[in-house]
Amino acid sequence: MSLEAILRTNRVVPVVVLNDVAEAVPLAQALLKGGVRTMEITLRTAAGLPAIAAVAREVPDIIVGAGTVTSPEQYAEAVEAGAKFVVSPGLTPKLAEAAREHGISYLPGVITPSEVIMAMQEGFYLLKFFPASLFGGHGVLKQYASVFPQVQFCPTGGIDQGNASSYLSLPNVVAVGGSWLTPKETLKEKDWRRITGIAQESLGSILTPIRWD
Repeated sequence: MSLEAILRTNRVVPVVVLNDVAEAVPLAQALLKGGVRTMEITLRTAAGLPAIAAVAREVPDIIVGAGTVTSPEQYAEAVEAGAKFVVSPGLTPKLAEAAREHGISYLPGVITPSEVIMAMQEGFYLLKFFPASLFGGHGVLKQYASVFPQVQFCPTGGIDQGNASSYLSLPNVVAVGGSWLTPKETLKEKDWRRITGIAQESLGSILTPIRWD
């Protein structure tokens, strides 16, 4: 499945930071129970890669990706762990080369028009807009829709249940990502029922119900 297809059918993507690998599988199961069928586990902690491997192995119904990938070496490690897509906060020629080498879906990050153009020249037309809230957010993406009509975005950074639907109303926003679905205190308490509830509340308030036939 292409990255665009993944995001168009999973328009809310939890961005997850884990400190304990043991949390990965029950968290994925809780999100899945709440209707969320994809998750991005970041490589900001040592738990990231083994958590991706655990979810890929034990919760195959959820599409797990690797986030905060900043080097070709991390890209290779994410693929080996079982990530179905890779996300970066930015883009470099070496990361673009790694994406082409490994062949799995890649979502590079951009902010400025020059970065968007560079990404297009590297062959990427589905881009992460990060950190959205600090760089104009909704207003900038609305302008980009006419300047870069061939480009689609997944904004992250400052996205929450209150503003997600505003972003998703834009014609060039295919999905949004955020950490509000997996609050730190809820993970610490291992309150998986609450995670399921947040997922259900978020999808119910942000999206028109999707049928999973």
